[in-house]
Amino acid sequence: MKKVLVFGLGKVGQLVGNMLHETGFEVTGVDSAEKNFPFSTKSIDVTNEKEVSSLLKTHDAVVSCLPYHLNIQLSTWAHAEGVHYFDLTEDVPTTNHIRKLAETSKGIMAPQCGLAPGFIGIVGATLAKRFDEIRSIELRVGALPQHPRGRLGYAFNWSAEGVVNEYLNDCEVIQNGKRAMVPALEGLETIVIDGDRLESFTTSGGLGTMCETFEGKVDKLNYKTMRYPGHCDLMRFFFNELHMKNNREEAGKILVNAKPPVSDDVVYVHAAVEGMQMGQMFREEFVEAYYPQEICGTEQRAISWTTAASICSVIEMVQNGTLPQKGFLKQEEIPLDAFFKTHNGQHYIKGANLQK
Repeated sequence: MKKVLVFGLGKVGQLVGNMLHETGFEVTGVDSAEKNFPFSTKSIDVTNEKEVSSLLKTHDAVVSCLPYHLNIQLSTWAHAEGVHYFDLTEDVPTTNHIRKLAETSKGIMAPQCGLAPGFIGIVGATLAKRFDEIRSIELRVGALPQHPRGRLGYAFNWSAEGVVNEYLNDCEVIQNGKRAMVPALEGLETIVIDGDRLESFTTSGGLGTMCETFEGKVDKLNYKTMRYPGHCDLMRFFFNELHMKNNREEAGKILVNAKPPVSDDVVYVHAAVEGMQMGQMFREEFVEAYYPQEICGTEQRAISWTTAASICSVIEMVQNGTLPQKGFLKQEEIPLDAFFKTHNGQHYIKGANLQK
């Protein structure tokens, strides 16, 4: 795998292209307009099958940083051309579609390669391997402004469309040993990281395929998003009492207008596993706070580089043979030590040592 197409050159797509280019891949960025980057770019209609397939025929892999609703068609075309496919989606129907394609794929089909789902699942599964029996796996991620203002204490540094879906779609969990669906914006709890008091609550998509993998092996498995205290109640009011759940597109516009992106962000990652080790009940944790850092010559937001570094590391591991070369890839099958040893996985090591 040498020649890689990166579809969608927004903030994260640009960074993915730059990081892969610096790693030694031959990158071509694809968007609606040609842009000036260290790698080549092409301007095409990404919904035009003929144009897209023509590009796929001359490349080894495609990376989608497009809005999630475009990934079904792109993955279908990638499958038809037999190239490797990677994306960042948290959308369950999209993942199910890709999984079906993977049954007959000539290359790897790897959705969910971002932060959550993605890195958080790699961490959780790695902790779980240290136990003889597992009682619970609890995974938490929060992408937040370092200096929150207002009662929401938030900034939309990520896709508003994606955040709204996570807040409204039902969430898959394991409870009492069985897979189940629970509502989003529930299960409110308190978490303290580095002295910062946070709250967490259920949101959809963060577990990826982990419920399938750990069904029958764990009593409790769930994923929750972390926010500053008070955020969850205000979102319940906004979506339920103001009925904005019935107009997701408008809800996203209102929220971004109210809480636009900021440069000084922080990404909290908290994974905890409880179970039996050598006959005793024990709890293992992975807790980190990641801050902006300079990558490819530019200061990058924490949410941008954690997401981009995750998918780029997976691509590296497919290239070097650490991961399978075809079929469906589950994030929880990826070894964390090999992830950290990749060129782009090293950004997580550096990022863990940055100070607030």
